[in-house]
Amino acid sequence: MKVLILGGAQFLGRHLVLAAQARGHQITLFNRGYTNADLFPEVEKLRGNRDGDLRALEGRQWDAVIDTCGFVSANVRASARLLADSVAHYTFISSISVYRDFAKSGLDEAAPLALLPAEAKEVEGDHSTYGARKALCEREAEEAMPGRVLSIRPGIIVGPYDESGRFLYWVRRAARGGELLAPGQARTPVQLIDVRDLAAWIIKMAEAGQAGPFNATGPASALTFGQMLEHCQAAAGSNGRLTWVDDGFLLEQGVAPFSDLPFWLPLETHKGFFAIDCHRTFASGLACRPLMETAADTLEWDRAGGGREGVGLNSERGQELLRLWKSKFRRDG
Repeated sequence: MKVLILGGAQFLGRHLVLAAQARGHQITLFNRGYTNADLFPEVEKLRGNRDGDLRALEGRQWDAVIDTCGFVSANVRASARLLADSVAHYTFISSISVYRDFAKSGLDEAAPLALLPAEAKEVEGDHSTYGARKALCEREAEEAMPGRVLSIRPGIIVGPYDESGRFLYWVRRAARGGELLAPGQARTPVQLIDVRDLAAWIIKMAEAGQAGPFNATGPASALTFGQMLEHCQAAAGSNGRLTWVDDGFLLEQGVAPFSDLPFWLPLETHKGFFAIDCHRTFASGLACRPLMETAADTLEWDRAGGGREGVGLNSERGQELLRLWKSKFRRDG
């Protein structure tokens, strides 16, 4: 199969190339060439900018396209319309952020989607409109290629080469040992997916010509925040003590959900974010490796110089919060 990947030089894109190569497919990458330009020297590379310069895609034929970098609907509309007669199948990498309301758990693919406010403009770096923009991108792709579009809605993607540092924050913290500030409650649900499992499944779905939206996060069985941290500790060979700190206290102390403590979201407003219904996806063949393997491989990549610094609370702030929490506990108890 001849596969065109829009993007392909960063996290998920890198692993999609590897997964496609492992199954014998011929790959073409289309991107600006600004990031990891020397990656995959054996792969055909077309240069351009989807914000106005798609000339390199003209007059070509592929069996399938995978769009990893569609964040503005006009850009997706342009690429999908241009490729409508050049490819048989279009995979769009969307997000579970397309859903309108995360106050309830069990959101499936039929749940209402986010809407862009009437006065808002689509700006690629605007986090507040990210979900609504992804929903619009899905619609544009489907309108250009009706019945031939696979919309993948991943949750939090983790594993080697993840420059976001979200899962890596906890892997590193576990590896340091000692007392670890754990936010909220140990039984709070968490969902995540190893990038390699996601990429392998996407390639198989594209091969089969599957269409429609699919939530894509894991694991198949329930995972809690406490279990996630324990897997990180086991992968790092650490037996540090977990101290669980109340949501309300953390908010009072100005700790920013998710950014200061990745994966931490107060349940009152985000009950459904880590409780997405993925039954359809697992029935289609998605398989998730053990989380401890993901944690161990992420740590190995980091120790080889892979991960970036500066994500989440620094150790001094974490220790300060633990002291304040214990003082409050003694005072109130």
